[in-house]
Amino acid sequence: MSVLVVTGTGTEIGKTIVTAAVAAAAAHRRVAVLKPAQTGLAPGEPGDVAEVARLAGAHVTAVELARFPEPLAPATAARRAGMDPVRPYEVAEAAEKLAADHDLVLVEGAGGLLVRFDDEGATLADAARLLAAPVLVVAPAGLGTLNSTALTAEALRARELDCLGVVIGSMPAAPGLAERCNVADLPVAAGAPLLGVVPEGAGALAPADFRARAAGWLAAPLGGDRPLG
Repeated sequence: MSVLVVTGTGTEIGKTIVTAAVAAAAAHRRVAVLKPAQTGLAPGEPGDVAEVARLAGAHVTAVELARFPEPLAPATAARRAGMDPVRPYEVAEAAEKLAADHDLVLVEGAGGLLVRFDDEGATLADAARLLAAPVLVVAPAGLGTLNSTALTAEALRARELDCLGVVIGSMPAAPGLAERCNVADLPVAAGAPLLGVVPEGAGALAPADFRARAAGWLAAPLGGDRPLG
């Protein structure tokens, strides 16, 4: 697995922090993190790849292909900014170039799997198909996550893409009944194993603490030592 595509069942559910945890758990490897489209930030502001590198460590190469100023889906943000959109082949070419001199390339999408890159309807799923790369799904912990996870997994199967597994992006310190049940039910909804549970607030940890703890949040397929769910 030299390229892993990281998607989510929605936005603001911990995808960047999960990407950082996977990168941190691979501290002994050469890791690149590729963000095809960063939206909602002005030039010079630190984006998602900068946050991954800050948390995960100096072994991470951070690459951003395109940045659009408004916090919208990439296709809409590009159109409104009068800028060229990101194309799946550009994502694939960039990831393959990084894979030539890195052990692991993490491609972090924007929002969910089928958020549009361009007005022709291209998505992160198209880039994953070009790369023949497995997809890691980041999901929230609470109510509604089983449906959105099942829909994402169904979309992956329809495109003959491999769902490596699911990671809960932000687990409350005192989980309620729904969160506790979802730990067992998410693998069923996804048809793939639960590969990690990242605690709420993990991104606020000091980087050294984040790196020390990351492997404990993730199962072996992601470089961690958490029991496989």
